[in-house]
Amino acid sequence: MAGAFIHPSAVVDPGARLGESVVIGPLCYVGAGVEVGDGTELVAQATLLGPCRLGANNRIYPHATLGAAPQDRSWEGEPTELVVGDDNVFREGVTVNRGTTKGGGVTRVGSRCLVMAFAHVAHDCSLADHVTLTNQTSLGGHVAIGERAVVGGHVAIAPFVRVGELSFAAGGAMIERDVPPFVVVAGDRARVRALNQVGLERASVPEESRAGLERAFRMLFRSKVPIAVAARAVFSEYGNDPYVGRLLEFMRITPRHDPA
Repeated sequence: MAGAFIHPSAVVDPGARLGESVVIGPLCYVGAGVEVGDGTELVAQATLLGPCRLGANNRIYPHATLGAAPQDRSWEGEPTELVVGDDNVFREGVTVNRGTTKGGGVTRVGSRCLVMAFAHVAHDCSLADHVTLTNQTSLGGHVAIGERAVVGGHVAIAPFVRVGELSFAAGGAMIERDVPPFVVVAGDRARVRALNQVGLERASVPEESRAGLERAFRMLFRSKVPIAVAARAVFSEYGNDPYVGRLLEFMRITPRHDPA
Protein backbone atom coordinates (compact mmCIF):
# COMPACT_ATOMS: atom_id res chain seq x y z
CA MET A 1 0.00 0.00 0.00
CA ALA A 2 3.03 2.26 -0.21
CA GLY A 3 2.23 5.56 -1.88
CA ALA A 4 -1.54 5.11 -1.57
CA PHE A 5 -3.87 7.56 0.18
CA ILE A 6 -6.56 5.92 2.28
CA HIS A 7 -9.20 8.09 3.92
CA PRO A 8 -9.56 7.40 7.66
CA SER A 9 -13.19 6.33 7.20
CA ALA A 10 -12.36 3.79 4.47
CA VAL A 11 -11.88 0.06 5.16
CA VAL A 12 -9.15 -1.77 3.26
CA ASP A 13 -8.65 -5.46 3.94
CA PRO A 14 -5.04 -6.47 4.67
CA GLY A 15 -5.36 -8.97 1.81
CA ALA A 16 -5.88 -6.20 -0.76
CA ARG A 17 -3.01 -4.89 -2.89
CA LEU A 18 -2.87 -1.20 -3.81
CA GLY A 19 -0.54 0.31 -6.41
CA GLU A 20 1.24 3.64 -6.36
CA SER A 21 -0.79 6.85 -6.05
CA VAL A 22 -4.06 4.99 -5.45
CA VAL A 23 -6.71 7.09 -3.70
CA ILE A 24 -9.32 5.40 -1.51
CA GLY A 25 -11.92 8.02 -0.61
CA PRO A 26 -14.33 8.35 2.31
CA LEU A 27 -16.43 5.35 3.33
CA CYS A 28 -15.02 3.04 0.65
CA TYR A 29 -14.52 -0.70 1.15
CA VAL A 30 -11.78 -2.75 -0.53
CA GLY A 31 -11.97 -6.46 0.19
CA ALA A 32 -9.49 -9.30 0.26
CA GLY A 33 -8.24 -10.52 -3.10
CA VAL A 34 -8.56 -7.10 -4.72
CA GLU A 35 -5.68 -5.63 -6.74
CA VAL A 36 -5.88 -1.93 -7.58
CA GLY A 37 -3.53 -0.53 -10.22
CA ASP A 38 -1.49 2.65 -10.02
CA GLY A 39 -3.34 5.95 -10.05
CA THR A 40 -6.82 4.47 -9.58
CA GLU A 41 -9.26 6.50 -7.48
CA LEU A 42 -12.29 5.42 -5.49
CA VAL A 43 -14.06 8.74 -5.08
CA ALA A 44 -16.28 7.87 -2.09
CA GLN A 45 -18.55 5.09 -0.84
CA ALA A 46 -17.38 2.68 -3.55
CA THR A 47 -16.96 -1.06 -2.99
CA LEU A 48 -14.44 -3.48 -4.49
CA LEU A 49 -14.84 -7.19 -3.74
CA GLY A 50 -12.40 -9.91 -4.70
CA PRO A 51 -11.10 -11.72 -6.53
CA CYS A 52 -10.87 -8.58 -8.64
CA ARG A 53 -7.99 -7.01 -10.58
CA LEU A 54 -8.10 -3.39 -11.73
CA GLY A 55 -5.50 -1.78 -13.98
CA ALA A 56 -4.18 1.76 -13.78
CA ASN A 57 -5.96 5.11 -13.67
CA ASN A 58 -9.50 3.89 -13.22
CA ARG A 59 -12.03 6.17 -11.51
CA ILE A 60 -14.90 4.70 -9.48
CA TYR A 61 -17.74 6.89 -8.25
CA PRO A 62 -19.98 6.60 -5.16
CA HIS A 63 -22.13 3.51 -4.62
CA ALA A 64 -20.50 1.57 -7.45
CA THR A 65 -19.77 -2.08 -6.61
CA LEU A 66 -17.20 -4.00 -8.65
CA GLY A 67 -16.37 -7.67 -8.19
CA ALA A 68 -19.46 -8.89 -6.32
CA ALA A 69 -20.46 -12.53 -6.64
CA PRO A 70 -22.31 -13.51 -9.82
CA GLN A 71 -26.11 -13.36 -9.72
CA ASP A 72 -26.47 -16.87 -11.07
CA ARG A 73 -28.24 -19.78 -9.41
CA SER A 74 -25.59 -22.24 -10.57
CA TRP A 75 -22.78 -20.44 -8.75
CA GLU A 76 -21.78 -22.29 -5.59
CA GLY A 77 -18.89 -20.22 -4.34
CA GLU A 78 -16.27 -21.31 -6.86
CA PRO A 79 -13.29 -18.93 -7.21
CA THR A 80 -13.99 -16.60 -10.13
CA GLU A 81 -12.85 -13.05 -10.84
CA LEU A 82 -13.35 -9.67 -12.44
CA VAL A 83 -10.53 -8.27 -14.59
CA VAL A 84 -10.55 -4.59 -15.54
CA GLY A 85 -8.10 -2.72 -17.78
CA ASP A 86 -6.88 0.87 -17.59
CA ASP A 87 -8.42 4.34 -17.73
CA ASN A 88 -12.03 3.30 -17.21
CA VAL A 89 -14.76 5.34 -15.53
CA PHE A 90 -17.49 3.66 -13.47
CA ARG A 91 -20.16 6.15 -12.48
CA GLU A 92 -22.59 6.19 -9.57
CA GLY A 93 -24.37 2.97 -8.71
CA VAL A 94 -22.69 0.79 -11.34
CA THR A 95 -22.49 -2.95 -10.62
CA VAL A 96 -20.06 -5.34 -12.33
CA ASN A 97 -20.15 -8.97 -11.18
CA ARG A 98 -17.49 -11.68 -11.26
CA GLY A 99 -17.69 -14.59 -13.67
CA THR A 100 -18.91 -18.17 -13.27
CA THR A 101 -17.08 -21.40 -13.96
CA LYS A 102 -19.47 -22.29 -16.78
CA GLY A 103 -18.54 -19.01 -18.50
CA GLY A 104 -14.78 -19.35 -18.09
CA GLY A 105 -14.66 -17.83 -14.63
CA VAL A 106 -13.90 -14.24 -15.66
CA THR A 107 -15.85 -11.07 -16.34
CA ARG A 108 -13.69 -8.69 -18.38
CA VAL A 109 -13.75 -4.94 -18.94
CA GLY A 110 -11.20 -3.54 -21.38
CA SER A 111 -9.60 -0.10 -21.24
CA ARG A 112 -10.95 3.42 -21.66
CA CYS A 113 -14.57 2.37 -21.17
CA LEU A 114 -17.26 4.66 -19.76
CA VAL A 115 -19.91 2.88 -17.70
CA MET A 116 -22.53 5.44 -16.73
CA ALA A 117 -24.78 5.61 -13.69
CA PHE A 118 -26.63 2.50 -12.53
CA ALA A 119 -25.53 0.32 -15.43
CA HIS A 120 -25.20 -3.40 -14.68
CA VAL A 121 -22.63 -5.77 -16.18
CA ALA A 122 -23.50 -9.36 -15.32
CA HIS A 123 -21.31 -12.43 -14.87
CA ASP A 124 -19.05 -13.58 -17.70
CA CYS A 125 -19.59 -10.46 -19.82
CA SER A 126 -16.75 -8.99 -21.83
CA LEU A 127 -16.37 -5.35 -22.83
CA ALA A 128 -13.71 -4.44 -25.39
CA ASP A 129 -11.87 -1.11 -25.33
CA HIS A 130 -13.63 2.27 -25.63
CA VAL A 131 -17.10 0.85 -24.91
CA THR A 132 -19.78 3.25 -23.61
CA LEU A 133 -22.69 1.94 -21.54
CA THR A 134 -25.17 4.73 -20.91
CA ASN A 135 -27.31 5.20 -17.78
CA GLN A 136 -29.25 2.16 -16.57
CA THR A 137 -28.01 -0.18 -19.27
CA SER A 138 -28.43 -3.81 -18.20
CA LEU A 139 -26.31 -6.61 -19.63
CA GLY A 140 -27.37 -10.21 -19.07
CA GLY A 141 -24.74 -12.87 -18.44
CA HIS A 142 -22.17 -13.77 -21.12
CA VAL A 143 -22.83 -10.65 -23.24
CA ALA A 144 -19.88 -9.54 -25.42
CA ILE A 145 -19.58 -5.89 -26.45
CA GLY A 146 -17.21 -4.97 -29.28
CA GLU A 147 -14.75 -2.10 -29.43
CA ARG A 148 -16.18 1.45 -29.49
CA ALA A 149 -19.77 0.24 -29.28
CA VAL A 150 -22.22 2.66 -27.64
CA VAL A 151 -25.24 1.35 -25.76
CA GLY A 152 -27.93 3.92 -25.01
CA GLY A 153 -29.82 4.52 -21.79
CA HIS A 154 -32.34 2.01 -20.41
CA VAL A 155 -31.20 -0.67 -22.86
CA ALA A 156 -31.51 -4.33 -21.85
CA ILE A 157 -29.41 -6.99 -23.57
CA ALA A 158 -30.32 -10.67 -23.24
CA PRO A 159 -27.74 -13.26 -22.13
CA PHE A 160 -25.22 -14.55 -24.68
CA VAL A 161 -25.87 -11.73 -27.17
CA ARG A 162 -22.92 -10.29 -29.10
CA VAL A 163 -22.81 -6.57 -29.87
CA GLY A 164 -20.45 -5.72 -32.73
CA GLU A 165 -17.79 -3.05 -32.84
CA LEU A 166 -18.75 0.56 -33.58
CA SER A 167 -22.44 -0.25 -33.29
CA PHE A 168 -25.01 1.97 -31.59
CA ALA A 169 -28.03 0.79 -29.60
CA ALA A 170 -30.63 3.52 -29.28
CA GLY A 171 -32.09 4.32 -25.87
CA GLY A 172 -34.72 1.91 -24.62
CA ALA A 173 -33.80 -0.89 -27.03
CA MET A 174 -34.59 -4.42 -25.93
CA ILE A 175 -31.92 -6.56 -27.58
CA GLU A 176 -32.35 -10.31 -27.90
CA ARG A 177 -30.33 -10.94 -31.09
CA ASP A 178 -26.72 -10.28 -32.04
CA VAL A 179 -26.08 -6.72 -33.19
CA PRO A 180 -23.83 -6.58 -36.29
CA PRO A 181 -20.85 -4.23 -36.30
CA PHE A 182 -21.21 -0.67 -37.60
CA VAL A 183 -25.02 -0.46 -37.43
CA VAL A 184 -27.70 1.32 -35.41
CA VAL A 185 -30.37 -0.80 -33.72
CA ALA A 186 -33.53 0.39 -31.99
CA GLY A 187 -36.87 -0.80 -30.72
CA ASP A 188 -38.54 -3.58 -28.79
CA ARG A 189 -37.41 -6.10 -30.05
CA ALA A 190 -34.43 -4.23 -31.46
CA ARG A 191 -33.85 -4.39 -35.18
CA VAL A 192 -31.23 -2.92 -37.52
CA ARG A 193 -32.26 0.59 -38.55
CA ALA A 194 -29.27 2.28 -40.21
CA LEU A 195 -25.53 2.35 -40.70
CA ASN A 196 -23.75 4.07 -37.80
CA GLN A 197 -22.35 6.90 -39.91
CA VAL A 198 -21.62 9.14 -36.93
CA GLY A 199 -19.68 6.45 -35.10
CA LEU A 200 -17.70 5.51 -38.20
CA GLU A 201 -16.71 9.11 -38.79
CA ARG A 202 -15.76 9.70 -35.16
CA ALA A 203 -13.58 6.57 -35.26
CA SER A 204 -11.79 7.90 -38.38
CA VAL A 205 -12.80 4.94 -40.52
CA PRO A 206 -11.43 5.66 -44.02
CA GLU A 207 -13.89 7.21 -46.45
CA GLU A 208 -13.48 4.33 -48.87
CA SER A 209 -14.40 1.83 -46.17
CA ARG A 210 -17.39 3.91 -45.09
CA ALA A 211 -18.62 3.92 -48.68
CA GLY A 212 -18.14 0.15 -48.92
CA LEU A 213 -20.02 -0.38 -45.68
CA GLU A 214 -22.88 1.78 -46.88
CA ARG A 215 -23.26 -0.23 -50.06
CA ALA A 216 -22.92 -3.50 -48.14
CA PHE A 217 -25.55 -2.32 -45.68
CA ARG A 218 -28.03 -1.58 -48.44
CA MET A 219 -27.43 -4.95 -50.06
CA LEU A 220 -27.68 -6.93 -46.82
CA PHE A 221 -30.44 -5.12 -44.95
CA ARG A 222 -32.46 -3.14 -47.48
CA SER A 223 -32.78 -5.38 -50.52
CA LYS A 224 -35.38 -8.11 -50.95
CA VAL A 225 -32.69 -10.61 -51.89
CA PRO A 226 -32.10 -13.46 -49.37
CA ILE A 227 -29.26 -12.47 -47.08
CA ALA A 228 -27.07 -15.43 -48.09
CA VAL A 229 -27.33 -14.40 -51.74
CA ALA A 230 -26.71 -10.74 -50.90
CA ALA A 231 -23.69 -11.74 -48.81
CA ARG A 232 -22.04 -13.49 -51.73
CA ALA A 233 -22.48 -10.38 -53.85
CA VAL A 234 -21.10 -8.17 -51.07
CA PHE A 235 -18.11 -10.44 -50.61
CA SER A 236 -17.44 -10.49 -54.35
CA GLU A 237 -17.55 -6.69 -54.68
CA TYR A 238 -16.28 -5.41 -51.33
CA GLY A 239 -14.82 -8.39 -49.50
CA ASN A 240 -11.28 -7.03 -49.72
CA ASP A 241 -12.22 -4.08 -47.52
CA PRO A 242 -11.27 -4.94 -43.92
CA TYR A 243 -14.38 -3.35 -42.40
CA VAL A 244 -16.79 -5.05 -44.79
CA GLY A 245 -14.91 -8.29 -44.16
CA ARG A 246 -15.38 -7.93 -40.40
CA LEU A 247 -19.09 -7.26 -40.88
CA LEU A 248 -19.51 -10.43 -42.93
CA GLU A 249 -17.36 -12.49 -40.59
CA PHE A 250 -19.35 -11.37 -37.54
CA MET A 251 -22.59 -12.34 -39.26
CA ARG A 252 -21.03 -15.66 -40.33
CA ILE A 253 -22.02 -15.13 -43.92
CA THR A 254 -18.66 -15.20 -45.64
CA PRO A 255 -18.19 -18.05 -48.14
CA ARG A 256 -16.76 -20.08 -45.24
CA HIS A 257 -20.01 -19.98 -43.26
CA ASP A 258 -23.74 -20.49 -43.58
CA PRO A 259 -26.03 -17.62 -42.55
CA ALA A 260 -26.61 -17.38 -38.81
